[in-house]
Amino acid sequence: MTKVPDVLQAASKEYTLLLDNDKVRVMELRLKPGQKAPMHNHPNDHVVFVMEDAKFRLSFPDGKSQDVDLKSGKVIWMGAGQHETENVGTTNGYNLVIEVK
Repeated sequence: MTKVPDVLQAASKEYTLLLDNDKVRVMELRLKPGQKAPMHNHPNDHVVFVMEDAKFRLSFPDGKSQDVDLKSGKVIWMGAGQHETENVGTTNGYNLVIEVK
């Protein structure tokens, strides 16, 4: 199995590191319509706080995908793991991603 790079390596154009300490890693994700954050790994469980309405598609290594309607103010819990993120909507996507170490 091919090792999938950490999110900050694989998707460095889409994710910006805001804080990294021994408890959390906080990043912002910005995707324009049609833009993708290529396949990447989140080594920790994480919370996604939606800053702007958008529609994202998460694609997983097993070939499955899931469309997610994101509404500003929504909070989503995600387990550690690998996925690709694509903005399949018509608005800019902006999320804060907080990984719990």
